[in-house]
Amino acid sequence: MRGALWVISLWLWAGPLAALECNQEAYLGARYTVCAINMADDDLRLFHKDADGRAFGQFNALRQHLDTQGFALRFAMNAGMFHADLAPVGHYVEGGRETMRVIANAGPGNFGLLPNGVLCLSDGRADVIETRRFQREKLACRDATQSGPMLVIDGALHPRFLVNSTSRKIRNGVGTGASGRRAVFVIADTPVTLHAFGSFFRNALQLPQALYLDGGSASRFYAPALGRHDPGRPIGPMVGVIEAVN
Repeated sequence: MRGALWVISLWLWAGPLAALECNQEAYLGARYTVCAINMADDDLRLFHKDADGRAFGQFNALRQHLDTQGFALRFAMNAGMFHADLAPVGHYVEGGRETMRVIANAGPGNFGLLPNGVLCLSDGRADVIETRRFQREKLACRDATQSGPMLVIDGALHPRFLVNSTSRKIRNGVGTGASGRRAVFVIADTPVTLHAFGSFFRNALQLPQALYLDGGSASRFYAPALGRHDPGRPIGPMVGVIEAVN
């Protein structure tokens, strides 16, 4: 199975860029759903609240809102950790408007397990970048969401991950390459450790930067092409691909 996945991954990530592609893959005994976004063709954005300031909370609410704007939701995922009122824990920018500052200090939980990072979206480009580097380089992002920990930093797994960890959960995250042309979103369909999850991004998908978005009941995935619409409790910020409806 491992060898078969390696061949599939090389074809998928090294070949010509295509528009949104979603696949189900297996790696070292775990199953994953993977959606790869081509930033040249796919309109990838962050979403949190409607025009009245209410958090969408559910994929259906976001989909219905987009319907009224003449757009279809082709893919969506929860986009980082959030408080009980669904407000983002870390840095958040949507449509050029910042609603939450960068949190650069260590803290409790996975978010504060430094290094953490930021997913930065601009027209035609997506980058996962470690938080303190993000601050130094002063990147201008149309949309941005901060989460943590980083899964892969410059090709290396997060230094605090334990290969023999017993903490296994459904987890989701995002990875990018140096060109910024592709963003790859992954949800584990079987419970995995952070070490195993990061290894999937680094070894199977060959992505040098990857960011953990969340885990457990907060990990949610929407992909109509796969018949996937995860139910569950309300979530905070979401990331999704939209397409104008003719």
